[in-house]
Amino acid sequence: MKLLALDTATEAVSAALWIEGAIRAQYAVAPREQARRILPMIDALLADAGLRPLDLDALAFGRGPGSFTGVRIAAGVVQGMAFAADLPVVPVSTLAALAQAALDADTQVEGVLAAIDARMNEVYHAAYARGADGLALLQGEEGVCPAERIAVPATGRWLAAGTGWDSYGETLAARLGDRLAGDSGVRYPAAADMLPLAVRDFEAGVRLPPEQAVPVYLRDKVV
Repeated sequence: MKLLALDTATEAVSAALWIEGAIRAQYAVAPREQARRILPMIDALLADAGLRPLDLDALAFGRGPGSFTGVRIAAGVVQGMAFAADLPVVPVSTLAALAQAALDADTQVEGVLAAIDARMNEVYHAAYARGADGLALLQGEEGVCPAERIAVPATGRWLAAGTGWDSYGETLAARLGDRLAGDSGVRYPAAADMLPLAVRDFEAGVRLPPEQAVPVYLRDKVV
């Protein structure tokens, strides 16, 4: 399988290529430069692998939540490539990508509470457990709300991941109490961490046509 993933939902911008289980990736923390950087990253990865978009089996992208502008950039790029090359699209949650990176960083922890700073005194958040295949599985639902109101798992120990912990760490830690296992140090989603999740979903039949590759904002109303 050959699959290209890209993400521009936060201050980081990244692209990654899966070729029969091997991963090649480009990643940079570059606020407000996602639109300028993402296409050269994609071009460099494909050129280095000697591939064209037509050689791929599918495209994946970070569908959000995150910056409204950022998630639209990724959705627009992946739609254009998918239409041009007649490829299916696999959307991947940016919160799930954070959780996957944290689970890979600490193989002893069974769960991650991912939180992205949503501004307006809120966080995008979700809890993920380690599945039997080692991949992140959503527990409950993704949401957006003030940090002091997030729903936390009733049991287990959970690792922190995401920029929400930088902005609201004390409040989130208080919500978890002794169920907080530590801080993973993972702050931004990366396309490389989306790839195993995208491959899993692709093999399970999650293959959207380009027009359905749309952002997930979670926050639909902005004052």
